[in-house]
Amino acid sequence: MTAMRLRTRGAGALLACAALSGCGLVGGSGQPAPAASDMITVASPAFREGGTIPGRYTCEGAGTSPPLRWTGMPSDAAVLALVVDDPDAPGGTYVHWVVFNIDPATTGVAEGVVPAGGQQGRNSAGSTRYAPPCPPSGTHRYRFTVYALPQEMPLDEGAQLKDALADISKRATASGRLTAVFGEG
Repeated sequence: MTAMRLRTRGAGALLACAALSGCGLVGGSGQPAPAASDMITVASPAFREGGTIPGRYTCEGAGTSPPLRWTGMPSDAAVLALVVDDPDAPGGTYVHWVVFNIDPATTGVAEGVVPAGGQQGRNSAGSTRYAPPCPPSGTHRYRFTVYALPQEMPLDEGAQLKDALADISKRATASGRLTAVFGEG
């Protein structure tokens, strides 16, 4: 299992980047390097950072969500959020899954399961479930990003995508990401 550590602290920097365009809520780099104690590490026993997502987690297989694990939550995390997206989609970033208000004691999620306490928001297809990777052509990157939030999100199950992403953007104090690919050769 390999992992990727990514941005934390500095909600101002996260908010500046999170205009939901350009670098997007879950995209971009250019964030200042975080202190090691504030980093979230996201990993999967099913694939490694930069590796290929196994077919079983895509439209070519069972289409279930992959198992994920994370560590390094900041002490102020009251809840977590998980966003899975494809920044290479033809019409702009396509969000495959949004789960928020995840119990902060949760350190991962099993295959095909919603994380403990989590509520699902709508994805880019308008449904409240994991939409498996299924690029129309080429190879796409898929980002599995976990956010730490200092307070619960005041949204209900089935929240609109734009509302969920805006709320995560507004509240996130730390994040970590695992990126893998799927598609043609």
